[in-house]
Amino acid sequence: MFYPIQLLADWLTYTVFRIAPKTLLGGAVNFFIFDTIKIFILLFVIIFAVSIIRSYLPPEKIRAILSRKNKYVGNVLASLLGIITPFCSCSAIPLFLGFVQAGVPLGTTFSFLIASPMINEVALVLLLGLFGWKIALIYIISGLIIAIVSGIVIGHLKVENLVESFVYENSINGNMDLPSMTRKERIAYALDYTKDILKKVWPYILIGIGLGAWIHGYLPADFLAQYAGSGKWYAVPLAVLIGIPLYSNAAGVIPLVSALTEKGVSMGTTLAFMMSVTALSLPEFMILKKVMKLKLIFIFAGIVAVGIIFTGYLFNFIL
Repeated sequence: MFYPIQLLADWLTYTVFRIAPKTLLGGAVNFFIFDTIKIFILLFVIIFAVSIIRSYLPPEKIRAILSRKNKYVGNVLASLLGIITPFCSCSAIPLFLGFVQAGVPLGTTFSFLIASPMINEVALVLLLGLFGWKIALIYIISGLIIAIVSGIVIGHLKVENLVESFVYENSINGNMDLPSMTRKERIAYALDYTKDILKKVWPYILIGIGLGAWIHGYLPADFLAQYAGSGKWYAVPLAVLIGIPLYSNAAGVIPLVSALTEKGVSMGTTLAFMMSVTALSLPEFMILKKVMKLKLIFIFAGIVAVGIIFTGYLFNFIL
C-alpha cells in the first residue's frame, strides 16, 4: 500500500537531494520523508472517514456501546474495538477525540487509544508465521490486559481537568437529534473538520517524526542487542525507553523484532520493545500535547510503560 510513497522517498532522498544511499544521513532523511507523507495521508483519510461516520451515528449510540452500567465492560469493549481498527498511534487520536466529544468516559477512551496501535492484525499474522501461535497469543492477551488495566487506572484518577478545554467545548449533546444532512453537506463538514484538526497538530507531527528520523538513522542497528541482551536485569526498561522515539506501526517493527531475537535478545524484551514503539510513540505525544495537559501525557505514558515493563519481565520468566 505504501510502496509508491517509499519510491517517492527514495527518489527525493537519493536523486533530488543527492544523498548517498546506505549512509546514516540518507537513512534519516529517507525515514523522515516516508513517514511524514505516510502519516499525513493516514491522518487525512482517517479523520475524514471518522467525520463522515460521525455525521451518521448519533453520539448516544456510541455512548451506549462504550458507557455500560459496569464501566469495566466499557474498557473491555473499547480495547476490543481497538484491535479491529488498524490504526497507528497517531491516526487513532481522531477517534479518541470523537469518543471524548461524544461523552465516552476518559478511561474508556484511553483503553481504545492504547489497544488500537498496540494490537495489530497484520502483526499478529506475522508473529504467528515467525514465532508460532504461543507468541501470537501472548501478544494479543498482553496487549489487551495493558489497554484494559491502563484505561481503568486512568479512569479512577479522575483527570478530566487535564484535558484541554476546547475538546469539551466541541462536545456533542447526546440527547440532541442530529440534523439531516445531504451527502454534499457531509463531505463539506468532514473536510472542514479534517482541515481544522490538521492545522492544530501539523507542527507537533513534524517535530516528532524529525526526532524519530534522527534516532532511526544514527542509532546503531545492534545497539539494543548489545545493551539489552539476555541476562541483563535492565534489558526490559531499556528496551522500552529506546522504543519510544522509534515511531512505527506493529507490522513495521516485526522484522526488527525477528532480528533482535536472532541476536540473542529475549522474547519478553523484544515484545516490550515492540509495544513501546507502537503504543508510546513520540509523534503521538506531540499530537496529544495539543489536546491534553503535559501532566496527563506523563500519567498516560507512565502507566502504559509500567504495564509493558511488567509484561516483558513476566514473559521473559515464562519463556
